[in-house]
Amino acid sequence: MNPVTIVSGTAYPWGAKNIDTDVIIPAHWLKTISRTGLGRGAFETVRAAPGNIFDDPRYAGAPILIAGDNFGCGSSREHAAWALVDMGVRAVIAPSFSDIFSGNAFKNGIIPVVLPQEAIDRLVDAAADAPVTVDLETMTVTTGYQDRFPFTLDPFRRRCLMEGLDEIGLTLAQDTAISKFEGELAEHRPWIEERRGYEGIAVQSAGRT
Repeated sequence: MNPVTIVSGTAYPWGAKNIDTDVIIPAHWLKTISRTGLGRGAFETVRAAPGNIFDDPRYAGAPILIAGDNFGCGSSREHAAWALVDMGVRAVIAPSFSDIFSGNAFKNGIIPVVLPQEAIDRLVDAAADAPVTVDLETMTVTTGYQDRFPFTLDPFRRRCLMEGLDEIGLTLAQDTAISKFEGELAEHRPWIEERRGYEGIAVQSAGRT
């Protein structure tokens, strides 16, 4: 996962409420386990309408999406987060998020920013012709019109985003402690290491049959 500290640029001034994961990425795109290419299917049903915001050249490649309440509700598909990342979105600003979508967003390097509806309304207006910035250092959302909205994040999740740490990265960060523990285990409880050796031989033997 790539670290993210500041996301700045054009924002999709959408503001739509109750957008479920089937709208973010329709079910027929879920046959793949790849994280790439899903951006083509993101918001497919919305894009079917002429003049939709996602195909408006003014917002092409926008890294920020401004949405309404209850964003990411519906099924728990992680493909929704993958699709957003693949289309270039690194931050979503909304009054509230589905818990599962919010968790998937963090795991995929997307900043889910919660702001009150009044702030969302202002951002939708401002983003029509001014850049928006989400800053994890200052914990603020700002606009080219000098708007400034503070937000909060769980400190652990904020650290993971800023350092680019997912579950694998967090585990690898403890490599020294894990290696030390394994060394002490082998020294003080050698029978465990012997057991592991027997299991390894059994697995190898099974693989040859």
